[in-house]
Amino acid sequence: MLKAEQFVLRTVTENDLPAMLTHINNLENKGDYYPRSLRSEVRFRKLFEEDGMWAQNEGVLLIVDDNDAILGHIEFFQPVHYLNAYEISYLIYDVAARGKGIATEALAVLVRFLFDTKLINRIQLIIHPDNAASRRVADKCGFVHEATLRGAWFNYGTHHDVEVYSVLRHEIYGDSAE
Repeated sequence: MLKAEQFVLRTVTENDLPAMLTHINNLENKGDYYPRSLRSEVRFRKLFEEDGMWAQNEGVLLIVDDNDAILGHIEFFQPVHYLNAYEISYLIYDVAARGKGIATEALAVLVRFLFDTKLINRIQLIIHPDNAASRRVADKCGFVHEATLRGAWFNYGTHHDVEVYSVLRHEIYGDSAE
């Protein structure tokens, strides 16, 4: 469990699965910039049964309040096997809870945790160019805009550009971390 000021980041339990599946399959709460996909309960439970949604190079943490109510999730994974990098994705489920710094704080906590516990040098975010809220989250957490991947993401029936943001270990810890 990782403590933040406003909430706790914790691993997924079997009891969380029904609520979590309901949240991630609610397309209305995903907004315009989160992949509009649905998960089957069978596949979702299989993922949980394999490793509790927490493994060496990928994992999902729930963002929960003091009453253990689920606010959202944040996850990390290797974007491609040959990079010394993780990618992070996050979603605050309740639209009313967005804009309160939850994603920013969750990202900052997870970035520190990953750099503290993994031999990784780079963490990246992939953000739709029109997603001003996620760009602000990236900026507040020290991520640097690197590139535009043209036509790399298919959503809402069309291909979209996405922006790559990253932070390197030494940018969080200083030059002594090299």
